[in-house]
Amino acid sequence: MKEDNAYILGTDHKELHRLGLQHQVWASETTRSWETAQFSEGQTLLDLGSGPGFCSKELAYITGAKGKVIAVDQSKHYIDFLNQIAQTHQLNIETMLSNFDDMKLTPNSLDGMYCRWALAWLSDPKKTLSKVFDALKPNGKMVIHEYYNWSTHQTEPQMEGLAKAIGAALKSFKDSPNEIDIGRFLPSMLTDLGMTVTHVRPIIKLATPKDMSWHWPKSFYHSYFPRLVEYNYLTTEEVKQALDDIETLESIPGATLNCPMMVEVIAEKK
Repeated sequence: MKEDNAYILGTDHKELHRLGLQHQVWASETTRSWETAQFSEGQTLLDLGSGPGFCSKELAYITGAKGKVIAVDQSKHYIDFLNQIAQTHQLNIETMLSNFDDMKLTPNSLDGMYCRWALAWLSDPKKTLSKVFDALKPNGKMVIHEYYNWSTHQTEPQMEGLAKAIGAALKSFKDSPNEIDIGRFLPSMLTDLGMTVTHVRPIIKLATPKDMSWHWPKSFYHSYFPRLVEYNYLTTEEVKQALDDIETLESIPGATLNCPMMVEVIAEKK
């Protein structure tokens, strides 16, 4: 089933599985960031762009019965999935089916917000962050993980077909009205809102074929490269070559894959 408001990679069962894999790859980074921001029991936390709620579930265990997680997403498939998870595990998660423009947040109601890979797909991310800022209590925290430099995504040795497809993916992002590397602008954007940036950390993952991190970009290739045929960035033959290249790369001793550079930004409302 296809949703009209689906993500760039869709919201079907295949993508749900891919997001689960992605979450496992990044689980240690998210946990570290929440500890740094001192997310804790009894707080009300916003999961902005929650998707199927892998982070919402973990945050709800942190906030406990006395706290609450508000999960906002525009996919009904994902919100329905998260509602089932919350019911099964008896977690205090309030879901909101909404895009960020229509999102309604109560002023001075949030102790914190977490956002991962949502701002890169917005034409006006500062507008959304301003809404969250108004909803934060004094000393409330924003924790954000976004791309800083997607062009660092490359392999060694370089495979011609795969490199071409990665370049086509980047071009498709750059041709959109959104900013794929929104992470580089977040410190100044949050400062302009009146927040104090307390933490900026680059996140780089250099993977080998035996690492779980390797399968994060690989799963993206299988999902997104075929879509680039529809968008006229690649041919069917070029997609096949790219996917063959990643399989070949896995058999080369010493092969490495540098994932797109991310950044972690934590800011506090004064």
